[in-house]
Amino acid sequence: MTETRMVSYYFFEGEMARMERTIKRLWILCIVIFTAFVVSNLAWLRYEMQFEDIEVSQDVDTGDGAAYVAGVGDIYGTGETDG
Repeated sequence: MTETRMVSYYFFEGEMARMERTIKRLWILCIVIFTAFVVSNLAWLRYEMQFEDIEVSQDVDTGDGAAYVAGVGDIYGTGETDG
C-alpha cells in the first residue's frame, strides 16, 4: 500500500522556482543549438559555392567509330602530338 506524504508549501514553491529556471535555461540552449545549426549550414553553403562546376569535353577520332570511356581503370594507348 502506498503512503502519501504532505509537502510543505514553502518547499513546493522552491522546487517550482528551480524547475522554471531549468526550463528557461533549456529554452536558451535550444535557441543556441538552432543558431549554431543554421550558421554551420550557411558556412558549408558558402564553402561549396566557391567552387565552379565545369564540363570538359574532348573530340576523339579512333578511326573505328565512337570511343567510349567508362571511367574505371587505366586507359592505355598511343598518343599523337604536334611537335
